[in-house]
Amino acid sequence: MTTESMPAGGDPRRLLSEVRDLARGVRRDQRLTWAALLVLAVVTLVGIPFDWFGMSVRCLPDGSCEFARRGVLFYWPPALLLAYAAIAVSYVRAARARGLGARVLPYAVTGAVLTVLFTAAWVAAALYFPSHPVRFPSSVLVLDRLIAPWGIIGLALLVLARIERNVALLLFTGGYLAVALALPTNVGLSTPWGIRADFAVPQLICGLVLLLGALGFARTRRRPR
Repeated sequence: MTTESMPAGGDPRRLLSEVRDLARGVRRDQRLTWAALLVLAVVTLVGIPFDWFGMSVRCLPDGSCEFARRGVLFYWPPALLLAYAAIAVSYVRAARARGLGARVLPYAVTGAVLTVLFTAAWVAAALYFPSHPVRFPSSVLVLDRLIAPWGIIGLALLVLARIERNVALLLFTGGYLAVALALPTNVGLSTPWGIRADFAVPQLICGLVLLLGALGFARTRRRPR
């Protein structure tokens, strides 16, 4: 029976720890969280004028208003599909530059599928409701915010957080979804823009949250490890 000497630094626990550190380093190198959030923030903020000027509003003498948000349907489906494509390309290029494989495809596919579902739901609603009903149950309003573009952005980010095993992104996405679902449509502003401002302000807040998240993740990425 022969014995072999273990090379210096060959302690199994130390080797396992080094492998784990290497795996964590690879996952960090694959992350472009800040870029994804930046793209989504730009898409959200740029969409405000489309929704503003693409909204048809007709107010009646009794004070009630009927409106249709056609700008959302014209802008958001192609904008989101292009955004997810741009994010996927940036991840793939960054991974190839480091000699790594990119795992961003499930996120891009999820985002595209959610975009199709959002579009179908909003088209169905536009065909079903000739005008905006006076009152909705609170559960319907929450569902409406969830399938709105800024809501499905958060749902897709949950997939990205899972792919990246990124706890920070998971916590950020949870906070973002809480903001997107909790913001009231009527923000109580007394402005000359009326109903358009009621819808633009929550969208503006969601865009700013995404932008701040992008800046935060970019700053964290630049810190020495």
